Amino acid sequence: MFHALRVSDNEARDGASAARVGIGGPVGSGKTALIEALIPVLQRRNIDFAVVTNDLVTKEDAERLRRSGLIDPARVSAVEAGACPHTVIREDPTLNIAAGDELEARFPGLELILFESGGDNLASTFSLDLVDWWIFVIDVAGGDDIPRKRGPGLLRCDLLVVNKVDLAPHVGVDLDRMLADARQVRGTKPVIPTNLKSGVGVEAVVDAISAAVLFRV
Repeated sequence: MFHALRVSDNEARDGASAARVGIGGPVGSGKTALIEALIPVLQRRNIDFAVVTNDLVTKEDAERLRRSGLIDPARVSAVEAGACPHTVIREDPTLNIAAGDELEARFPGLELILFESGGDNLASTFSLDLVDWWIFVIDVAGGDDIPRKRGPGLLRCDLLVVNKVDLAPHVGVDLDRMLADARQVRGTKPVIPTNLKSGVGVEAVVDAISAAVLFRV
């Protein structure tokens, strides 16, 4: 089902051997938690990967991943945006490109680099100078009207993740309607619901990444 998501050779970033995948979304939607959930699945599939995190003026998300015990701390790089989070993933991604290049130099044979953006709003998008393919994460606690607001992040991303689906009955969200609305506004682009605490949807996210940029099915 993910064959249509694949990035052609002509669309891949020039000069990079590792596929570069962005993970964006609002503050608290679960971007870092998604990476924590992806790590063991990527490891079981023998995918050689590293992570670049973005925060405003700290290295909080990078330190969280380094302390987690899930990944070699040397495989986690941190970018301090010092400005609006979207600036360093869209308008001027130089710092992130350099961080990715440094990881590739440090770990020859790297297949995949995950770039986590700082928390932003529904207008946040990634530059294709930085990534080959990108994910946008929203969560049900933000309200079931998010898909109907049609933010650029939600519409343009290659994969939309609707996280914290287990919270829907506790926050008055009609999950079926939220997912239906998301699929309607996105057309043929995929939507995957997740509960990162229980692991629901995580394998499907890795399947999508693998098919789209690693050419594994």
